Amino acid sequence: MSAQPDQVNLKRLFFFFIPLGLSALLINLSHAIINGTLARADNPELIIAGYATAMSLLTVTERPAVLFRETCSALARDRRSFAAIRKVAFIVFGASLVFGALIAYSPAGTWVFGGAYGADEGTTKASIDVYSVLMFLSVFSGIRCLYQGIIIYRMRTKWLTIGMVFRLGGMFALSQYILHIGVTSSRQGAVIFVFGMVIEAAVSWLEGRKLARELPEAEPGCEIRRPKQVLNFYNPLLFSSFIIVWVPPVLNALLGHTEQGALSISSFSLASSFMGMILGFFTYFHQIALQFHRTHPELVGRFVLIMAGIPGLIVAACAFTPVGEWVFSSVYGVKDQLLEASVHALRAFLPYVLIFPLLDTLNGIVLSRSQTKLMFGSQTANAALTIVLIVTLTLILPQWAGALAALSQSGGMIAELLVLIWLFRRHSRSATAEKLTLLPSKETQA
Repeated sequence: MSAQPDQVNLKRLFFFFIPLGLSALLINLSHAIINGTLARADNPELIIAGYATAMSLLTVTERPAVLFRETCSALARDRRSFAAIRKVAFIVFGASLVFGALIAYSPAGTWVFGGAYGADEGTTKASIDVYSVLMFLSVFSGIRCLYQGIIIYRMRTKWLTIGMVFRLGGMFALSQYILHIGVTSSRQGAVIFVFGMVIEAAVSWLEGRKLARELPEAEPGCEIRRPKQVLNFYNPLLFSSFIIVWVPPVLNALLGHTEQGALSISSFSLASSFMGMILGFFTYFHQIALQFHRTHPELVGRFVLIMAGIPGLIVAACAFTPVGEWVFSSVYGVKDQLLEASVHALRAFLPYVLIFPLLDTLNGIVLSRSQTKLMFGSQTANAALTIVLIVTLTLILPQWAGALAALSQSGGMIAELLVLIWLFRRHSRSATAEKLTLLPSKETQA
């Protein structure tokens, strides 16, 4: 059974892509709801600090669950393959609960937040309290992504947007109730976040479960039957994501040692947030390539050619015209030196934004061929060059503030693309040579 309709054209690709982009954009609103609620507390600094510190750990621990979106959309072709993926998923979910319990209910939480993160006693206690709730978010996020993989494969991407709309509605309603009774702890932000994730997971589960039942029992072309086969695809994604996820904390730590540490960290954070909002809609090129490249490579190429330059044009327009200064001053409320440093950092992100759609598309092609080990190599190159650049630039040009980290990440992105192209071509040549050696020679045929 093919999930794709018989006739695929550019219009179909746009209808597939746009709901994915909208769902990514709406995620930013969910964080705005939480931060806006916590900011209305009597002591917002401590409460927001506790929530933010716990969230910084969650960005690492949630990654294994989020990867099941790509894993499922790439591998689930019948009910047997989906069952194998689901077994691996629930082992990962169980492990995340065990880790969360260690952080929330053992001295490990104090060691992590008070030691590794350097939080003071009050922030450490608040972070542990928040994480005792957030530990459940990885499970619901994983369930959401698992069934979204089926939804994406079956071309029902509108359900991702629908799920986000219901999630935001629930979070907003709960935030209003919490504002009514009073904001008293960081834990309330975690409750809002988990509540919204439960809603989105429920919507994804209801639709995805129905679509999973419609899959054939055993698709002849599908080889995925056991969890071990799923792990061959999943593990390289997991290892590479853990490498990349530690880069931002390292960047912030090194920026703190520049001439104006606070200015460097703040300007990088603001420029990164602004860039992320612009790029957010365009983070699903890999799904276009994953679902369509094998059957319609020329059509995928045309789609990417049309769409890939748009985020770069928007960032360039904001970074090199008064539009950017207006956004930073009016939306983010910054001015003077921080405003200038944020604009400079945004300019340094331009190579990153220009390259991302091309890299994301190639990643999708790699995923469609189950060659995830290549991504481990390319993302390792990204992390390595990013760290080398930030160390070098911090020593040579410490006055460049947040632009140092933006340039470093742009350089890392270039390295990742070049290494992935090299690995992909080498693997393709090796596969072609292997096929040729298996062909019978003329003498043998005679």
